[in-house]
Amino acid sequence: MRKAEGKNMSVTLRRIEEKDLENIMRWRMDEDITRYMNTNPKLTMEGQKKWLAGIRESADVAYWLIEVDGEPAGVINLTGLTNPEGDLGWAYYMGEKRLRSIQTALALEMSMYDYVFDILHKHAVYSDVFTLNQGVIALHKLCGCEIVEEKKHHVCKEDIWYDVTFMRMTDEIWKNIRNTKKYEKITFGVK
Repeated sequence: MRKAEGKNMSVTLRRIEEKDLENIMRWRMDEDITRYMNTNPKLTMEGQKKWLAGIRESADVAYWLIEVDGEPAGVINLTGLTNPEGDLGWAYYMGEKRLRSIQTALALEMSMYDYVFDILHKHAVYSDVFTLNQGVIALHKLCGCEIVEEKKHHVCKEDIWYDVTFMRMTDEIWKNIRNTKKYEKITFGVK
């Protein structure tokens, strides 16, 4: 992971708890985060509690809180867990800017592939990225993802249209390239 004063930073994932909702709400409404997402939500604690109850009850999604050295840092999720085709969607964001690093991003993404393909035995993982977010597109490519499609004017947010790049990692591609990748392993536990 990222170096701080000569030591490795530890990244862990855990189930989201009610005590996390204020941070998650703050992150999700942060313009630095929302500029790359499909919506700019106006969230409330009441709405966050309903959201948490909904994700806990759903067999189709899994959400984890990302912690760096024990500090809440962001959220990662999988969607489509009940999809009979074996295809999932995924997304994540690091809400705490000071805890972001390329090493953490690579470890999260590639460890998620290990989890999806080795533990869940799924066939493919898809992500959609605003095309203007070239840094994340480059990161996904570095991990081995392929671009499936680019859709022009695909998302309208506050009267502005955004192009979206759809990307994919398959179990076959990951099994062929995993041994060429160096990354810190992060454990994905019970949702």
